[in-house]
Amino acid sequence: MPIDPNKKNDWVIFNKGMTKEALKLSFQGNRQYTLSKDQYTATMHDNYLALSLAIRDRIVERWIMTQQGYHKKNVRRVYYLSMEFLIGRLMGNNMYNLGIEKQAADALDELELDMETLREQEVDAGLGNGGLGRLAACFLDSMASLGMPAHGYGIRYDYGIFNQKIKDGFQVELPDEWLRSGNPWEFARPENTVNVRFYGKPHIDYDHQGKAIHKWINTQDVLAVPYDFPVVGFKNEVVNTLRLWSARGTEEFDFDYFKSGDYEHAVYKKIFSENISKVLYPSDNNSQGRELRLKQEYFFTAASMSDILRRFKSENPDLNDLPKKVAIQLNDTHPTLAIVELMRLLLDEYDFEWQTAWDITTKVFAYTNHTLMPEALECWGIDLFENLLPRHMEIIYDINSWFLRTVALRYPGDNDRLRRMSLIEEASPKRIRMAYLAIVGSSFVNGVSKLHSDLLKTRLFKDFYEFYPDKFNNKTNGITQRRWLLKANPRLSSLLMDKVGDGWVTDLYQLQKLNTFKNNKAFRDRWMEIKKQNKESLVRYIKSSMNISLDPESIFDVQIKRIHEYKRQVLFAFYIISQYLRLKNSPGEFIYPRTFMIGGKAAPSYFMAKLTIKFINSIADIINHDKSVNDKIRLIFLENYRVSLAEKIFPASELSEQISTAGTEASGTGNMKFMMNGALTVGTLDGANVEMAQEVGDENIFIFGLRAHEVESLKHNGYNPQQYIDQNPMLREIFKLIQSSFFSPHDGNLFTPIVESLKTCDPFLVCADFESYCQTQDQISKMYMNKDEWAKKSIINVAQSGFFSSDRTIREYAKEIWNIPVKG
Repeated sequence: MPIDPNKKNDWVIFNKGMTKEALKLSFQGNRQYTLSKDQYTATMHDNYLALSLAIRDRIVERWIMTQQGYHKKNVRRVYYLSMEFLIGRLMGNNMYNLGIEKQAADALDELELDMETLREQEVDAGLGNGGLGRLAACFLDSMASLGMPAHGYGIRYDYGIFNQKIKDGFQVELPDEWLRSGNPWEFARPENTVNVRFYGKPHIDYDHQGKAIHKWINTQDVLAVPYDFPVVGFKNEVVNTLRLWSARGTEEFDFDYFKSGDYEHAVYKKIFSENISKVLYPSDNNSQGRELRLKQEYFFTAASMSDILRRFKSENPDLNDLPKKVAIQLNDTHPTLAIVELMRLLLDEYDFEWQTAWDITTKVFAYTNHTLMPEALECWGIDLFENLLPRHMEIIYDINSWFLRTVALRYPGDNDRLRRMSLIEEASPKRIRMAYLAIVGSSFVNGVSKLHSDLLKTRLFKDFYEFYPDKFNNKTNGITQRRWLLKANPRLSSLLMDKVGDGWVTDLYQLQKLNTFKNNKAFRDRWMEIKKQNKESLVRYIKSSMNISLDPESIFDVQIKRIHEYKRQVLFAFYIISQYLRLKNSPGEFIYPRTFMIGGKAAPSYFMAKLTIKFINSIADIINHDKSVNDKIRLIFLENYRVSLAEKIFPASELSEQISTAGTEASGTGNMKFMMNGALTVGTLDGANVEMAQEVGDENIFIFGLRAHEVESLKHNGYNPQQYIDQNPMLREIFKLIQSSFFSPHDGNLFTPIVESLKTCDPFLVCADFESYCQTQDQISKMYMNKDEWAKKSIINVAQSGFFSSDRTIREYAKEIWNIPVKG
């Protein structure tokens, strides 16, 4: 029924109503009046847009009211700066958080449309590479659901993380055109555009009193145009904002070039400027790529700092009060330039004295570190940095000079300590240590799991911890149960609500009530039946998308994460080969059928990671075409791993592979998603696996391998991988098989780099942990045969997952770092 524009009630229902009838009316109205389509001409994508717009209508009023409330109360706010926000699909998440998922589905049923079909029309917003970006998205959800005044800042990449295709077993990268068909969830805010400067040179003038006035002149400018995404809290009327910046040229084209017929030069400046927000993480293996990445980091931090000060000044007249109203969290080292940019603004634009500006700056910022590997800590060459940001280079020199003076006062004569702690690495060429700058310029520094935080203090940042012991703390990562359990696993969520109520959606610790049911046979049977149904759903999806048939009765053994040597996908691959050899040579020793699933993307320039993908696919090609074994084991590589695919995988998984070398993974969040969906974990005592073992008990998690201190000791004393190969017949056989070109018949040397790396140095101790890993896997297969016991362990894992809610993590940040009040 069409809307009558003369009837006010029709418009109220159209925009606000939360009932099935109101949503149906809103859907039809948006399809007709916004998209100019009807039921006959609308495509499925049009119908997705119409539903999204209907949902959006119900968000907007809450969004405006939330922001007005923050403004009127002049609240203290937290600003979360991150290069990545892996937000995935938003329609379903927004429906759940508004509490209208069932009403929307019922409305579509009456219109003879299917909710799942419309959901599949939405393209993942892949604005992140992995855990870092997904963590940021979970944190935004928790901040909104906790009613916290919070804003996210990042980059609106035209092309996010690449789409992965597997061709002949190799990864091929294709552009992620997530904006090609439009995006109903963003609002352009051109009125808040910020001018961002690059290059040029610093210049000093003097006022009539002889005081130096610093200026940055002859710059090349780029416009940062903001796009706002609403972040909906769970059923609490709160809607926060994620603001993403898009680069635009200051001129659309040069008319003089255009008149002369030189059309390429006419638009050159525009194209050059807009490259900044074109793609997530340009390759940094060449000078142009490194410069573009540094431009990205400054572009979004400069725009964000300008915006934060604009918002602050609209409510507060004195910038000395900035620390009272503003808390800025740096999500890893990428946004560290915000520290230097705030100093530049206070010194050059607002005429603050240096020490006053520094005191304000250090009170405002806090820094989260996400890596334990020194080579992953971001550094920028002085020549590149000084050319691109000359005024900021001066400020960094000033900060370093001040800092080293304070260190020298504490440790007089300790020149080696000064060298180690300097923000400028005296290498060739000289480099700026961005992590050190983040530590010095922040009031707090945190790791993201207990082990990670301890290792930061005793290894990576030992000197800084000794100097600033009160700055360092731990905030173990978490995930939002609203997306990763309520939305992703509706069957299990329904059972949980039936048994323990719905309080767990906002207080995950309430799932501990499940422990009273773990010994109930009927409940365990229902639990396993739901897992089987989820497995069958994934089987159907893989059959339709990959044309591969899987056995739902087998163990679904899964490793999905970014492909990297330290995450040890090769160790998992070696175990799979060992099971293949066991079936071929000693079939009586094989214990239980398994379906192995591996998914993840390799950085385009990371040779060993991309070769690992080919290695996995070559193993799969052998196993899946061998009729003598493929009814017992199968291996599939899940192409183009992304958030929406993850939501299908986690509910169906039974064994979670978290097998990084101990002391290398900062935390991990995939491990938490598996746990929350009832999968058991096989892993090392690394990252958050340590806290998982503490929560569930050693008997409900499968831990193997060297501990972090044992890894360090082994490397210190001289690790020889060949010794482990010689002592293990299965490991010798696996290497022999690879070297015989069994997995690469058309290119005998294809996997030589993997073999040589493992035999000569094995930097992540695959060979050292192989035997322990295989023994643990045999225990798992035997345990799985006792389905009652397996179900009990699965129930305990879900029941004890409360600690790993991002709500808990955000409460800790709010109380211990941001000084932001949180309800409840």
